[in-house]
Amino acid sequence: MKKPETPLADQPSVIFGPKMADLLVAYLNQLGVEYVFGVPGGAIEPLYDALARSEREGGCRAVVARHETGAAFMAEGYARNTGKLGVCCSTTGPGATNMITGVASAYENNIPMLVITAQTAITAFGRGALQDSSCTGVNTVGLYQYFTRYNTLVSHVDQFEHKLIAAVMSAMGSQSGPAHLSIPRDVMASQLTVSQVSYQLNHILDKPMLIDEKAVSKFYSELSNAKNPVFIVGDEGSVAIVSILNLASLVDAKILVMPHGKGLVSPYHPLFMGVVGFAGHASAKRLLADPKVDLVVAIGARFGEFSSNAWDTKSLLNGKLVHIESTESNLTQTPMAKLHVRGCLATIFSHIDDQYRNDPCHRLKVVARTEQEEKIATLSDEEFSASLKMHFELDNIQAYNSEATPIKPQRLMRDLPRLFPPHTRYLADCGASFAWATHYLHPFDRRLTGMRGSAGLFNISIDFASMGWAIGSAVGTSLAMRETPVVCITGDGSWLMSGQELTVAIEQKLTVIFIILNDSGYGMVRHGQALTGAEVTANTIAKVDFCALAKAMGAPGHIISSPEDLAQLKMDTICARKGPTVLDVRIDRTEAPPISMRTNVLKLQHA
Repeated sequence: MKKPETPLADQPSVIFGPKMADLLVAYLNQLGVEYVFGVPGGAIEPLYDALARSEREGGCRAVVARHETGAAFMAEGYARNTGKLGVCCSTTGPGATNMITGVASAYENNIPMLVITAQTAITAFGRGALQDSSCTGVNTVGLYQYFTRYNTLVSHVDQFEHKLIAAVMSAMGSQSGPAHLSIPRDVMASQLTVSQVSYQLNHILDKPMLIDEKAVSKFYSELSNAKNPVFIVGDEGSVAIVSILNLASLVDAKILVMPHGKGLVSPYHPLFMGVVGFAGHASAKRLLADPKVDLVVAIGARFGEFSSNAWDTKSLLNGKLVHIESTESNLTQTPMAKLHVRGCLATIFSHIDDQYRNDPCHRLKVVARTEQEEKIATLSDEEFSASLKMHFELDNIQAYNSEATPIKPQRLMRDLPRLFPPHTRYLADCGASFAWATHYLHPFDRRLTGMRGSAGLFNISIDFASMGWAIGSAVGTSLAMRETPVVCITGDGSWLMSGQELTVAIEQKLTVIFIILNDSGYGMVRHGQALTGAEVTANTIAKVDFCALAKAMGAPGHIISSPEDLAQLKMDTICARKGPTVLDVRIDRTEAPPISMRTNVLKLQHA
C-alpha cells in the first residue's frame, strides 16, 4: 500500500479514542481493501473521519463518486479485478436509495460487496429527523433485503463486530454478493473499549477446496466416452480457466463462451467457435445444433435469457448437458441436465486435468499442446497478427471492414484492438454497446491457456443490465489495475445518466478511455422498436458535443467520425496519460445492432 508522503510526525494530530468506524476500517485494512467508494454526508461522517485517519497511515481511503450508484459500480469493478471485497457507502435517506441500482447489479452478478449505509442517530428515530430512513421512515433496511445476502441494522455497539464478521462472510461466501450494514450515526461514532480487532478474517474466509467426488468421477466418465464434446464457459469459470482450456485441448472439445464469459478465452484459440446467446455468432448456434455433438459441458454459467439463447431447449437446455457449478443456485436453471457437478471449479478442473495428463493415451496431445503454446509465445507482435485466424463467423463482414463515414459500429469494434495494447481491459455498457462489442470486438489475446484468476479482457453486466454500469465499473477496474489501459464502451444515453463519474477518473489520474457511441438516441430501443413492429417513439436524444463536455470537466476529448479519424489518434500518448480521455464517436445510426434474439423474445411476449 502507498505510504503517506508527509511524515506522520509532521501531520496534524487528531485526538480520538477508538471508535466503531475505526474498527470497521481496521477490518478492511486487514483484508487488504484499498478503497471505499461512496458519497459523504452528515450521517456517514464518522466513517469518513476514520477513512481519513486510515489514509494518513497509508491504509484504506475514500474515493468520492458523483452518485451513489456510481460508487457501487466502482466497488463492483474493483472486486471483479482484485478478488477482494468491494466496499461502498452512502449517507442515510436518499443516499441509501440512490445506491440501490448498483447494489442490485452486484447481487445479480454475485459480486462480493460490503455495503454501508448510515442512519440518523437512534435517539432521533421516529421523530421526523432529516433523511430518516429507519423503520419509522423510508425503511432502507427493508428495501435492501431484496438484493443482499445479509442485511441488518446495527443498533448497539456491542453488536457491531459480530454483525460485521457475519456480513463479510456472507458477502464472500459460497454464493457471493452484497451484504448490507445500516449503522446509525451515534453508534458509528461511539467509543469502543477495544483497541484492536478480535478476529483474523483471512483465516475465517479461507474456503476449503471441496468437490463432489462421485459427480466428478461421473463427469470424467462422460467426458472420456464423448466423441464430440463442447465446453461453454461463463464468467464464474475465471477461477479455473487455465485448467478448463488445458482440458479442452486434451479432449479436442470445441469452446464456446456465454456473453459474460467472453473475455476469458482468446478469440483466436483454434478451438473457439464464438459466443452463444445474446449478440452471439451463427457458428456457435450451428455447433450446438449439430447432432454429432454428444456432450455439452457448461462451466460457471448462469442460464438467463441472454446466455441461454432465450432458454433454447432444442440445442442447449437438454439431456446432453453437464452443468458444473460452485454457485449452487445456478443449477436450479438446468433441471434437465444429465449431470450436475457441485464444488470448487478450480479443484474440479485441476483434478480432471491431472487425470488426463497422467493418462498415457493423452501424452502426445500434452506434448503437442505445449509446443503450440511455446511457439505462439515466441512470435513477435507482427508475426502473431499475421497468423491470426478466427474460427467463427461475423454477421456483417462488409460493415466490419467498411471505410464509410460516419463510421460503422462494426468497424469501430474491429479497429479498437488494433489501436490499444494487447493487455487492455474492455467494458461494454448496457444497450447497443454490449451488443456491438460482444459480437464484433475481439482483443488480440495470444494466451491459449487463459488468464489465471483474472476477470478477463472483456466484461459486461447483462442480467440486471444497468445503463451506466460500465462507466463506474471502469473507474473501479482502473483503480485495481493502474498500469493497464481500461476502455469503457458506452452509449450517449448511458453517458447522460452517469458521465459525471468522468471527474472521478480525472481526480484519481486513471488511464480510462471512454468511448461514447453517439447516435443521438437510445439505439437499442430505436432498432428494437423497428424489429418488433412497435411504435417508433421516445428514442431520440438532443445532439450533444461530448468532446466539449469532457474538456469542460477537465479531460481531453476527440470527435471521431470516420475510420481515418480513429487511425490518426496518438494512442500511445493516450494510453501513457495518467488521466482519462473521451472519444465522441459519431456512429452510423442506421446500422442495426445484433439484437434479434432479444427482439424475438419481445415479439413472442407481445403475442
